[in-house]
Amino acid sequence: MAFNEHTAERIRNILAEVCTPKEKQMFGGVAFMVNGHMCCGLVGEDLVVRVGAEEHEQALSQPHARAMDFTGRPMRGFVYVGPTGYRTKAALKSWIKRGLRFVESLPPK
Repeated sequence: MAFNEHTAERIRNILAEVCTPKEKQMFGGVAFMVNGHMCCGLVGEDLVVRVGAEEHEQALSQPHARAMDFTGRPMRGFVYVGPTGYRTKAALKSWIKRGLRFVESLPPK
């Protein structure tokens, strides 16, 4: 599965303001790794955000967010966000900050 390169560039630019992520092919798309942990990524047109188990339900209550069910079963701690949910820079940045907040709480790999 391909991913939207324009959106990937938008993510790179936002992450570059605060860290130096590494990119990894994952889930048929691209994942942005921070301190060795997946922070966010893209699968097709969907943004994937790692929010952690504690923030999972709150993230799902946001418009255009849904459970990440890549394997056919929901993956707790990860959400998909449809394109309308990250259309603006502010919205995309807000989702990325959620992912950063979670991975920064983990010990570096």
